[in-house]
Amino acid sequence: MTVYIMAQLKIKDRATFNEYVSRFMATFVPFGGKVLAADEKVKTLEGEWPYTRFVLASFKDETSFRAWWDSPAYRDIVVKYRLPASEGPIVLVHGFPQT
Repeated sequence: MTVYIMAQLKIKDRATFNEYVSRFMATFVPFGGKVLAADEKVKTLEGEWPYTRFVLASFKDETSFRAWWDSPAYRDIVVKYRLPASEGPIVLVHGFPQT
């Protein structure tokens, strides 16, 4: 079943975050990840949205997602670049079964 990962990030250090972005796809694509949306000009329709960046991505299943999320290559760029440069929630959502 397809799973989706959604990130809502406040960027605190643009240069360090850009280093994360420059390395991200090399860790992501080998596991079958697909970026569906990435935007820093989100239009808030209701409520408050205090973040800088929104990202929506998908994987064919949770096993593929977990393999990427826990991979040494991804954990390395998270620790070195994403965590020092940004903060915010990241969630995993299961899609509907396809019929």
